[in-house]
Amino acid sequence: MNAPFAPASLDALRADLAAKSRQLFIGGEFVDAASGETFEVVDPATGKVFASAASGGREDIDRAVKAARGAFDGWAATPPSQRARLLLRLADLIEREGERIALTETLDNGMPFMMAKFAAVMGAADALRYNAGWATKITGETMQVSWPGEWQAMSLREPVGVVGAVVPWNFPFVMAVAKIAPALAAGCTVILKPAEQTPLSAALLAELVAEAGFPAGSVNIVTGFGETAGAALVDHPHVDKVSFTGSTSVGKAIVRASTGNLKRVTLELGGKSPTMIFADADLAKAIPAAAMGIFGNAGQVCAAGSRLFVHERVYDEVIEGISERARTLRVGAGLVPGTEMGPLVSQEQLDRVLGYVASGMDEGAAVGVGGSRIEGEGYFVQPTVLTGTASGMKVVEEEIFGPVLCAMRFGDDDLEGIAASANASEYGLSSAIWTRDLSTALKLAKRVRAGTVRINGGGGVDPAMPLGGYKQSGWGRENGRAGVEAYTELKAVTIGL
Repeated sequence: MNAPFAPASLDALRADLAAKSRQLFIGGEFVDAASGETFEVVDPATGKVFASAASGGREDIDRAVKAARGAFDGWAATPPSQRARLLLRLADLIEREGERIALTETLDNGMPFMMAKFAAVMGAADALRYNAGWATKITGETMQVSWPGEWQAMSLREPVGVVGAVVPWNFPFVMAVAKIAPALAAGCTVILKPAEQTPLSAALLAELVAEAGFPAGSVNIVTGFGETAGAALVDHPHVDKVSFTGSTSVGKAIVRASTGNLKRVTLELGGKSPTMIFADADLAKAIPAAAMGIFGNAGQVCAAGSRLFVHERVYDEVIEGISERARTLRVGAGLVPGTEMGPLVSQEQLDRVLGYVASGMDEGAAVGVGGSRIEGEGYFVQPTVLTGTASGMKVVEEEIFGPVLCAMRFGDDDLEGIAASANASEYGLSSAIWTRDLSTALKLAKRVRAGTVRINGGGGVDPAMPLGGYKQSGWGRENGRAGVEAYTELKAVTIGL
């Protein structure tokens, strides 16, 4: 089929990605890994190698940290308006190269091309422009103290220092940009470590950072594996803060590694997010939203609505509606026009998802629709709805990170009981409530222990809205004022008059 873009551009991009190993970006220069090693990059839609990336290690991380440390004082002293202008310039360049970035993201991650174009490219540009505005608005306060005499007391916010940013493979480009944007706005310098499954869009980001004119060392990008480059970054004694998005298990390992110099740590981790649909909900909106809340990006979303609680009066209608959406969802390669759900990112992820489905069936769940691999090349799995699920099952308790929905029913409007079911998880990242009763919605929103509560819809991540979780879904918040201030230290200053 014809792609929704010029085939020549795709051919040129494939040739560029296949013809050369990618390099690291350290101190404003593109360099080979110290070991000279590279690793293969696989297109998840075909399961075939189509490119390679530099395999950075401890020596490369050390070079990047030294570059970032050397650039820090100068970048922190750069006038905020100049930092803002560079962020805005980078946003413009990302939009200019939007098709190239989106194509790379689709080849690397598997997501549908239009999702890559709008969520990755436009989302990244929006994050840069939003945070550029904060560069000139980071302020302290003046206080009234109760000491005898006359005093001037105030607080200052100063950049925390060198930041290690570690991003996952599910939305690699926009998450990379969403981490470096507030750090740079606050005056920090950054070392970015992208996921080994999806390193290529970070290489494009490095090209644009260089073109935008950021000072050498202010942004450094080291591709490589988590156990080598990632571990070296979070363990490095001259990294002042780590911002990580990924699994809870890795997040805990980062906390342990941060104790050497007591790094500041922000963690956006796993989720097992509940969707609650009441009998009075607008089902014409709730059903498709609940379906794409778990099937979007093949369920590879930390905030995916993977647990569904439906009032028994509308349970059958809701489950049939979601199941019909699953049956008709256009699953295929992200470059095929009209694709709504792409492949899982890897064979490992495919095995993980199918293993959870088998576990659910062993524990008594029934497969309403889906549940199997889609035969052929690539890592495709059917959108899946499991019924007869209950608390205690692995599929209900653990994060699957795939297009698998666990459906359960409730029989009354006891908000305490519904909230207890929603909160019966070690996670607390996101949630969704569907009801026309505003009182019910707000009361339940106060009882649900989650960092985000969406009532009757709501878009995806917005750079103005704080993002983060309760419990084992993480520490701290990204985005908004809180996301910028997370890259600062607060200093108290008093002056005797």
